[in-house]
Amino acid sequence: MVFCVIRRKPYHLFWIGEEGMKASFDVTLSPKDLYRFNMYQTYTGLQGWSSIVLGILGFVMAGISFQNGKISYTLLYTAVGFLFLLYIPVALWFRAKETLKTNKVLAGTLHYEITEKNIHVSQGKETGDMEWQAIYKIVANAKQILIYSNRKSAYIIPMAVSYTHLRSHE
Repeated sequence: MVFCVIRRKPYHLFWIGEEGMKASFDVTLSPKDLYRFNMYQTYTGLQGWSSIVLGILGFVMAGISFQNGKISYTLLYTAVGFLFLLYIPVALWFRAKETLKTNKVLAGTLHYEITEKNIHVSQGKETGDMEWQAIYKIVANAKQILIYSNRKSAYIIPMAVSYTHLRSHE
């Protein structure tokens, strides 16, 4: 069984296999999975691009200051460059680790069932359904599939889980 999703709205699920089939699998997020999601969220937005530009600008200014012989400004601009280029990724890493420590839902195992009608997610007694028409967008890359319900919230499905599940049902 293989399924694929059209990546333009409205989203539709197409099955290669028997009609009415469903895919079900469990996902336990690691700090790395949540970190990748947070990095994607940050660096595809204005804040991420601004921090990259300001970090590069800090290093350019450090080079100019160094050529002019102003060591104190060189050190200051170098620190600004490192601050903008390293602070956000490091902060996001620690935020991801802290989130998984404090949020029992994200730290636990989520059970996904994907059908022709919707995506059903459950954990213990808690459940949630999202119909394909309600999906804001879907992003897939080499490491994960992100199924957004709005601009900031997404189901995170690590690609390793997706690949393992699909291979086990061939």
